[in-house]
Amino acid sequence: MDITSIIMLIIGIPVGALLWSMYKTIAYKEKMERARKDLENAKIQAEKILKESQLKSQENILEGKKATEEQKNELLKEFKEREKRLNKREEQLALRDELYLAKEKEFKVIEKRQKDTETLLETQKESVQNEMKKVTTELEKIAGMSQEEAKEKLIQKIEDEAKHIAAKKIKAIEDALAEDAEKMSKEIISTAIQRYSGEYVAENTVTTVSLPNDEMKGRIIGREGRNIRAIEAVTGVDLIIDDTPEAVVISDFNPIRRQIASLTLQKLISDGRIHPGRIEEVFEAASKDVWKTIKEAGEQAIFDLGIHKLHPELVLLVGRLRYRTSYSQNVWKHSIETGFLAGLMAAELNYSVKNARRAGLLHDIGKAVDHEIEGSHASIGAKLAEKYGESKRIFNAIAAHHGEIKPESILDILIAAADALSGARPGARREMSEAYIQRLTELENLATAFEGVDKSFAIQAGRELRVIVDTTKVNDEDAYILANDISKKIEAELSYPGQIKVVVIRETRVVSTAQ
Repeated sequence: MDITSIIMLIIGIPVGALLWSMYKTIAYKEKMERARKDLENAKIQAEKILKESQLKSQENILEGKKATEEQKNELLKEFKEREKRLNKREEQLALRDELYLAKEKEFKVIEKRQKDTETLLETQKESVQNEMKKVTTELEKIAGMSQEEAKEKLIQKIEDEAKHIAAKKIKAIEDALAEDAEKMSKEIISTAIQRYSGEYVAENTVTTVSLPNDEMKGRIIGREGRNIRAIEAVTGVDLIIDDTPEAVVISDFNPIRRQIASLTLQKLISDGRIHPGRIEEVFEAASKDVWKTIKEAGEQAIFDLGIHKLHPELVLLVGRLRYRTSYSQNVWKHSIETGFLAGLMAAELNYSVKNARRAGLLHDIGKAVDHEIEGSHASIGAKLAEKYGESKRIFNAIAAHHGEIKPESILDILIAAADALSGARPGARREMSEAYIQRLTELENLATAFEGVDKSFAIQAGRELRVIVDTTKVNDEDAYILANDISKKIEAELSYPGQIKVVVIRETRVVSTAQ
């Protein structure tokens, strides 16, 4: 190392130390300056936070005061409402106390009146008993008989009246038997109508077909009558063409054959082509349509009643009932209705609903073919049911529903009852409305004509007569006499089936208003 280097080294060391010292001094001053600025910023931030905290605290205090005030108001409001309810309750209690005191006073007055009345009644009772003794003595003197003799005579009178009532009951039973006999005769006649064609039953064996005009009659007859002969030969019915305007009458005892003939004629009239060849074609189409309708009717019936596994032939027989009537009642609808009624009654008796509905639907199945087979429709139906696989309980119920054989089970009785209910339902078997209304009017007018009768009403289809009387003119004893007099007048002047119950109503209404 040379001297220059040493000198430079000697000089460089102090200079470097000085420069380092100067650097450290400057750095320290910068650091102190930054620290001072940070401190000032911290102070500013702290003051800002302090101010914000003070503002937020003031807001919280204000909100707390507001919430406290609202709560205070709510409590005051609730207190006032409770105070109001309490005052109202006190008023109600006070009013109730007043009413109770008033009722108590009223009860005491009524109790006193009752006691006075009882005392008066006892006095009057004693007086009446004394008077009765005097009257009895006087009557014995006048009548020339003792009390015992009078009792015997009264007993004899009561016995005579009882005999009279018994005679009336016997007559009523005889009338009921006569009515049943009349119903049976009508049923026999109706059955005969379905089996045999005759002039005297024309109203149940004919069908009327409307024509567009009277010229169509000539076309139906055809040249030398060939068309009408062809129609009668193909359909098996009788065509009646008379002076009736725009109508042709089809006559036959078989309702299905009549229906097919009616449909055939309607189609021919609508088509306009009427000749022997066309008649056969239309007849075949009409037959298919009718038998399709019959099958659908049978299927509809078993579907409505929920019956399963019924032989196809029985289904067709049920459908055939759609064109069968009894007393103007459609037998198909009657059979369905009987099935439903039997099912309802069976359910009430905890019996098989399915068997009841099945037997109810099939109970008149014999009417579908009773014009073809000898015997009553009940026995025919039972044989058909047995033939097509129905159980003994079913065909026995069919056979027994008109009492031709003795009932063997509850099902037999159910079917007979359901059949009677369906037939007796109002509107099922028609009566002339004019005659019915006239009969009820006569019944009401007869009762109204009596003295003291205010109003009268015939109800229960004329089986009961309710008579409302004027209480000022008719007392309780007179009501009994009035009912008997009305009954006697009905028996003497009116004709009616069965019995008529006469009810005399005497009502006293007392109305009072509390102020």
